[in-house]
This record gives sequence, C-alpha cells and structure tokens, in this order.
Amino acid sequence: MDTLKIRDAKDVEDAVRAAIAGEQPLEIIGHGSKRLIGQAMATNAVLDLSPLNAVTSYEPNELIITVGAGAPLSDVTSLLDSKSQQFAFEPVNTAFLLGTPERGTIGGMIGAGLAGPRRIRAGGVRDHLLGAHAVSGFGDSFKTGGKVVKNVTGYDLCKLLAGSWGTLAVMTEVTMKVMPRPETERTLVLRGLDDLGANRAMTAALGSPFDVSAAAHLPASALRGEAPGLNGVGSPKEAVTLLRLEGILASVSHRARSLADALKPFGTAQILEDAASAEIWNSIRDVRPFAANGPLGAWPVWRIVCPPASGGALGQALARETGGEVIYDWGGGLIWAALPPKPDAQAAVVRRRAEAGGGHATLIRGSEQVRRAIDVFHPQPSGLASLSERIRNSFDPKRIFNRGRLTREGA
Repeated sequence: MDTLKIRDAKDVEDAVRAAIAGEQPLEIIGHGSKRLIGQAMATNAVLDLSPLNAVTSYEPNELIITVGAGAPLSDVTSLLDSKSQQFAFEPVNTAFLLGTPERGTIGGMIGAGLAGPRRIRAGGVRDHLLGAHAVSGFGDSFKTGGKVVKNVTGYDLCKLLAGSWGTLAVMTEVTMKVMPRPETERTLVLRGLDDLGANRAMTAALGSPFDVSAAAHLPASALRGEAPGLNGVGSPKEAVTLLRLEGILASVSHRARSLADALKPFGTAQILEDAASAEIWNSIRDVRPFAANGPLGAWPVWRIVCPPASGGALGQALARETGGEVIYDWGGGLIWAALPPKPDAQAAVVRRRAEAGGGHATLIRGSEQVRRAIDVFHPQPSGLASLSERIRNSFDPKRIFNRGRLTREGA
C-alpha cells in the first residue's frame, strides 16, 4: 500500500487533487490508532497526516487551542494539563479496547467523535470544536467556524466533521474549546445493585441538585478480570454503581455527603477521593474491563447508545440472551457490550435489542472477517440515509476519502 507523505496543508491539497484525477481513493490516518474500527476499506493508498503536529496557538485565558490534525492527543492533553485545563468531554482512548499503541491524534479524536463519562454534562466532541481548516473531495481547501466560542457567522460546517470517520474532508488544523480542570473530585460507590436498581439510582442522582458529572454501573461478573484503575472498588464479582462530583473542595465535599444521604434507599455509599476517583473514570472512559489483553479480549465489543431510562432493561436483556457482559455509562445512556464470539458478532440480536430500546449500536472491536460480514455502523432509516448521502455528495462526491468505511455498500 502506498503511503503519501506530506509536509503541510498545501501538500494535502496537492495529494487530494492527484487522487481525484487518478480516481484513487485514500485512507486518511494520523497514527492509525483507530484503523481497526469500521468496515474494511476499499483503498490502496494512505494519506499520512502525522507531520501536521504543531500547536499553532494556545490561549489559556481565552480557553481555546489551535493545533494540527496530526498532533498526538497525549501531547496536547499534557500541554493543557500544565495549565490546569482539559477537553471537558473526556476523549476516549481506544488503545485498551483495540490492543493498539496509545498514539491517537486530534484529528482522529474528532473524526471518531467518542466522548467519555462527562458527555452527559459537558456535551460531545462536536460541541467543543470551534473551527477547522480542511480539504474537500473537490480538492479545495476551506475554513469553517472560527476562533471564538460565540461564533455565529454562517453555517457551522465543522460540526459535521465530528464523528464523520474521515469520510467528508481531510482536516489539517482545528480549533478547540478547552475548560478549566476541576480542583477536586469525589466518587460515590454503591454496591450490590442489579442493573434496573442501578439505573434508578443513577437517574435519581442525575436528577438531583448536586450536579453529578458522571454516572456508571458495572454489573457483577464471574468472567471480567481486574481492570487497571478499578482496584479501589473491589472484586468484579460484586456490582458497583459509580457517581462522580467535581468542583471546588468545599462544594464537592458538601455535595458528596448530601448525595449520599439522598441515595440511602439504594444503600450506603462509600466515597473515594481525587486520585482514586480519577483512576476509576479513566478506566470507565477507556472501557478497560474489556481490554484486548484481558480475559474478554477475544470477544467483540459493541457500543450502544440509547435513552438512559431504557438502558438497564436493554443491557440486562442483551446480556441474558447472548451470554455476554455489559458496562453502563452516561447514567444508562451508553452501554458497552462484550459478547461471546460468533461469525456475525451477534449483530442481529444486538440491533434488535438496541432498536427496541430506542437506541443504535456500533461494533467497535471485531475481526476483519466479522467487519466484512456485518454492518459495523447501525443502518440508518431511509430519510436519514438520504440526508447523509446528500451531505457526503456535497463534500466528497467521488468517495475519495475512506471509501467504504461507513457502509458495506460503499466498498
């Protein structure tokens, strides 16, 4: 496979124009950390964006940062951390799930659009993307959005790039909103609740006045191994429900005690502080209980998004029917499901259950053979599929970028 090396945004434009002229589809990568997600692509040339790794500007007082799309996420988060700032949506590190090196880039973070536990309060990746420079499938460079939080000029096209998996345009530089890192955090741990009871407890906590920033539940498991970061909550054989509070010390301490009192009908809450709390949520964010090097590493993993109220019943029924394991995040609105291996990764069951619960499912981890046999991304209703097609045609009519990644038909 040919790898096209570039030096700057002008090189990207030249490479895209050459690909269009030769009707040569391109696979767009930074460091390739998420190449194992999506349908098997119909490309034989790679456009490597890793040289676009500069931090163009960082204005901590203005809460914005502008970086090249190939900038390593770990470098950027370290820079933000040095100023006590962060990406509030907690970008997911897929390296643990996929068994790949931890080399994700800013462009990959935006293209995948995978947000962590704070999504329920801070919003998703697209809510923090202020602007982008990119090259379209016509070979033209364009700029969308701006460098201010309250940018209202024209259409907010940059939002379309978030979660597009590199199929609309090649981002060369992006501007992101950043937020102050909380001074302190506490995690309340409730033990022994079943999925439905945990769903009710999380709903009660999120509906309380105590400003809960994350709510997750790990059911009891005889199969899941010890996961890094979760040692503080005990054995996987005991179900735990986790609720996070963040902010200044006096406020967080008061809210933690008050929330523990409010949740007494569900049990007595243990309270974990700061470093122990942070480790828990890093583990939940990156789905480390289903890590590729763990006991369930050979099992396909699905990501199911549904209304939070239906999450407990959906996950419980899916686990029972498939013999699989589930983890709940977003108060029940996000379910990670690791299922015993089958040639179709039990896609029919997963999709039937997800749709019955008002949700949709994406296969995040699966072999290439499985990914060729099934739809990795949830098939869209005809109206939405038609809209997606029109958007794609307006950006990349010849399907030059990541051809076939989103749909088997494209391959």
